[in-house]
Amino acid sequence: MNDLLALIEAGGPIALSGTAGALYAREHAPRGYWSTVGLPAALFRIGRDWASTMEVCGLSTEPPLWKVFLTRREGQQLARPVPPKVRGVRPSTRGVRLRVRLAKGMTTATVADAAEALRHAWQVHSVHVVEVRPGIVDIRITGFDVLRNVVMPGKLNAKPGSPLRVPVALAEDGTVYERDYQAKPHALNLGATGSGKSMLTRNLIHGLAPRHVAICGVDCKMGVEQMPFAPRLSALAPDPDAALDLFRVLVKTVMVERYDLIRDYLGIPGSVTNGDITADIWGLPERIRPVPIVVIVDEIAELFLGSSDRDKKRIQETVTLMVRFAQLARSAGMYLEVNGQRFGSELGKGATLLRSQLSNRVVHRVNDTDTAKMGLGDVAESAVHAAVNISPDLAGVAIAGDTSGHWQRIRTPYRSLNETAVLCAQTAHLVPNVPALNGFRPVPVDAIPEDSVYIPAPAAP
Repeated sequence: MNDLLALIEAGGPIALSGTAGALYAREHAPRGYWSTVGLPAALFRIGRDWASTMEVCGLSTEPPLWKVFLTRREGQQLARPVPPKVRGVRPSTRGVRLRVRLAKGMTTATVADAAEALRHAWQVHSVHVVEVRPGIVDIRITGFDVLRNVVMPGKLNAKPGSPLRVPVALAEDGTVYERDYQAKPHALNLGATGSGKSMLTRNLIHGLAPRHVAICGVDCKMGVEQMPFAPRLSALAPDPDAALDLFRVLVKTVMVERYDLIRDYLGIPGSVTNGDITADIWGLPERIRPVPIVVIVDEIAELFLGSSDRDKKRIQETVTLMVRFAQLARSAGMYLEVNGQRFGSELGKGATLLRSQLSNRVVHRVNDTDTAKMGLGDVAESAVHAAVNISPDLAGVAIAGDTSGHWQRIRTPYRSLNETAVLCAQTAHLVPNVPALNGFRPVPVDAIPEDSVYIPAPAAP
C-alpha cells in the first residue's frame, strides 16, 4: 500500500508537468504538438468513426440491392449505407490530406457543404475539400491555425513546365499559394496602408529574382519603394512621365518585336495584324525564346492623377497603353502586377476596362466595403464579406481569388526589406539583356560586381 501511495505521489507531478508541457506546445509550438499528439489522435478519431460520421453527415449512399438481398436472406441486420472510400492518407506538420473516392451519386459540392460538420466531428481546426478529378476529392485537414504564424515549407521548387509559378504565401488549408503568370497573367492587389500589400510585392520580387525573368518597376513615389531592388530591375520608372515612356517602349517596341518573332517563326505573312496572332512565346524553341517580363506597378492611382491639360494627355495615353498591354502582352510573355489602395471607375476613364483584364485578385484589409467590392465583387459575394472582416492585427492576411469564382484566405510570410535587397544585389548578374529597356535600368551594368553570386538562404524546416 505504501508503495502504491509513493507511486501516485511521484506520478502526479510528472503527469501534471506533461500536461502543462503539451498545453504549452499546443499554443507556442503548434507544429510540434500536431506532429506528436494532434495527428495520431485525429487519425484515430477519423478511422474509428469514419462510417458513422459519413452517414450522419449525409455522405453515404444506399447499399447495392445485392447486398440488401443477401443480408435479408441470411437473417442479418439491414445493410448499412456505403461511405466514401479512403484511397490515400498524407500527413504533414500542418495537417493531413485524405484522398477519397466518392460514392455513386455524390458530388464535390456535397462533401464541401459538410466540411464544417466534419471539422467538429474530427475536432480539427479546419476542413477544406478540393476536387482532384471526377469522382476523386482531397479532404485537406489542418490541425491548427496555419495563418497565425506563417512558416513556408522548406522545399518550394517550381513545378516542371512552370518557370513563372512563384510561391508567395500560405493558404489557410496549409497549401502554398503561388502566383502563376502563365495561368493568370495579370493581377490586381489591393489593400490599405499597413495591410501587408507591400509584403506581398516583396515576396514576389524575392521569388522572381533568382529566375530567368526581366523585372520592371513603376514606382511614382520617386522610386523609394522599389529602389532597394534596383540591382535586379531591368527598368525603373520613378515618376508618371517615366512610366509613360516605359509603357511606350514595352507596347510599341518590345511587344511588336516579339509578335514579329512569333510570326516569322510560324511563317505567317507580315500583313497579319498583331491582334490576330494567337500563338505565344512559350511555343517557340528555347534558343530563340525571349525572356519573360513582369511589370510591377506600386501605386496605380498615381498614374491616374493630374490637373493640368498636359497631365490629362499623359494620363489618357498611359491608361490606353496599359489597357493594350493587359489585352495583348500575355502572348508576348509580358505580365502586369498592379497594386493600389483603391481602384475603380472614380479614378477616371479606362480604369474599369483595365481592371477587367486583371483576372488574379488579392485583397488585403481595406478601409471600406466599396474597395473590397472593386477587387472581389465579380469573384464572389462571400469573398467580399471575408475581406471586409480581416482583423487589423493580422497584417499580411488577404483574400485571393480569380474571376472564375474560386477564392481562399492566404497570408504572406514576413520578409525583411534587407533580405530582399541583398538577394537582388546577389542576383544582379541574372538581369537579362533586353536592349529596349537599357535606358530605364536604374543601375548601370558596369556598376555591378562581376563576382556577384546568388547564395540561397537556408530553407525553413
